[in-house]
This record gives sequence, C-alpha cells and structure tokens, in this order.
Amino acid sequence: MAARFLLQRSTRGLLFSSRSVPVFSSPFLCRAHRLGPSDDEMYQRTTVSIMKTEAHNGILIHSYSPMGFNIDGNRVFGPCAVMPPAVLQWNVGSSEDITEESISLFHMLEPPIEILVLGTGSKVERINPSVLALLKRKRIALEVQDTPNACATFNFLNSERRLVAAGLIPPSYSRALEVKQDESGDSK
Repeated sequence: MAARFLLQRSTRGLLFSSRSVPVFSSPFLCRAHRLGPSDDEMYQRTTVSIMKTEAHNGILIHSYSPMGFNIDGNRVFGPCAVMPPAVLQWNVGSSEDITEESISLFHMLEPPIEILVLGTGSKVERINPSVLALLKRKRIALEVQDTPNACATFNFLNSERRLVAAGLIPPSYSRALEVKQDESGDSK
C-alpha cells in the first residue's frame, strides 16, 4: 500500500506526515482554480466596436468561353472591361486594338487602380510600347496574360480587396480536341 507523504512545518524544520489529505486541496495548487474577473485584467469583459461596416462588392469571373464571360451570373458577350463594381463592353477585337485610347478608361477611374490585368485571348500577346509607357506614367502596374490566367489573377487580386481592373478578350475556339481525318477517311 502506497502512503502519501506531505511535508509539514514544525519548529524543528520539515517533517514527513502520512495523513490522507488530497495533494491538490489548496486552491493555489489545483489546476482547476478559476480566476474571477477581479483577479486579472485579462478576464475583464471586452467590447468590440465596428468602425466601418462595408459590404464586399467584389466581382467574380465564374467562367469564360469564345463567346464571352460569366461574371457574377451575368453573361457578357465579347471583350469586356471589369472595374468593380462595373462591367462594361470593351471595344477591342484583338490585342492589336489595345491602344492608348482604348486603355484610357482604366486610368481615369477614381480612386485610381493599382493593377490592370489584361487577358489577350488564347495566348499572351505583346502590348504596344506606348500603352506600357502611358500606364507607367499613371503608376498603374500591368499584368499581361492569356485570358484564362488573367481571369484567375483578377479573381485572386479582387478577393484580396486590391484596387484592380481587367480588360479581357475572349479566347478563340480551341482546335486541340478535334479529330483530324486524312483524305482516305481514316482518323488520326
């Protein structure tokens, strides 16, 4: 049988005792001791005041096709300019049509955007150097990508609440999955 020994103070120093007293009977030795509100400031009642309630009016590009885009459940046909909270038709047909004039609607926004994401269709295309110089003067960063990646980049930046806009050209039809037939009628 194991006996519990407690140290007791006496006039001659410390003595061993075999009293059957629970070891954690003291509130200072017990881990279950509960602190009250007056014990520590950390346990005082806390209040939170919301300084600004703002609904997230972010736009999400759900899908794209050669016909256009699905933006927040709305079908947009052809190239578009996405500037939260607005979506506008963009009068460009290809990346060659992206000029200083066509890009002007992006640098006239208030508050000014930080980043412009351009989706140039099925593949990344070069942008006119005069457009790059204009955006640099206006202190707008430019990200040029193919349209599928531009949609993903726009969604990511917009979810981070960055001041971002996008100019998107729908990708062309893909011929990658078509079955080619030679003149004899055999599939390749």
